[in-house]
Amino acid sequence: MMAKHRVKKSLIAYHVIVTVLTFWSVGNVLLMLLKFGDYHVESVINNGLLVVFALDYLWRLLRTHDRKIFLIQSTFDLLGIIPMHPVFAFFRLGRLVRLIRFHHLFWKMRIAGKWTQIYHRFIYKTGFIYLFSISVAIIVLSAFLFSVSEKQTLGNSLWWAITTATTVGYGDETPHTAFGKIVASFLMVGGIGFIGLLTSTITGFITKRAAQSSAAEESQEKDELPILMAKIDTLTGKVDDLQTKLDALEKPSHKKTKP
Repeated sequence: MMAKHRVKKSLIAYHVIVTVLTFWSVGNVLLMLLKFGDYHVESVINNGLLVVFALDYLWRLLRTHDRKIFLIQSTFDLLGIIPMHPVFAFFRLGRLVRLIRFHHLFWKMRIAGKWTQIYHRFIYKTGFIYLFSISVAIIVLSAFLFSVSEKQTLGNSLWWAITTATTVGYGDETPHTAFGKIVASFLMVGGIGFIGLLTSTITGFITKRAAQSSAAEESQEKDELPILMAKIDTLTGKVDDLQTKLDALEKPSHKKTKP
């Protein structure tokens, strides 16, 4: 019993440390993006935290019993350790959502509701997490290959990959080598396919939710209609009874007033 209690306390301490490091990493990236403070120091901190989260991810991957489930549930953790750009640190916030659900904090604070179920249904049951992961993987891999072939920075290459995959194509970064053009071709095809599926998944989920809500309202109205009709009949009967009583009271008074 004592050992179990000790393990639970260690797990809570570990989760607290992960939470602090997550907020620290996100705050540090915000400072970098806003160019506030010493960028060199912030960059060193960002790289250090990246190594910590990468080691943590590898340690959990090696210890887990079902790696397939782990890879699915920890997709955002994997995206959060991509060293392409500091902005990928924002994906680490997905870890906090899982920690909150693990400790049932929403339920304990009595704020657990329908939105948590909707979130889980949207992320996993619609296949959004798979399409999103594949789309990000295509963009990141293409950006890396573009950076190597075109001798560009990872930041510029990532920008090029995003604008190309979304078919925006500003043209400020373009491939000049044959290998770079091949990468761009695959990225455009992949962008049209997977990002199009990603957009349709979001649209389909919202449309389905709206249709379900409308159907539920119509069903509720149909269920309530007999109840309302019964109440109307009851009220009508009471009004008729009152009218009968009033008529009965008025008849004696009329008789007394006759000459």
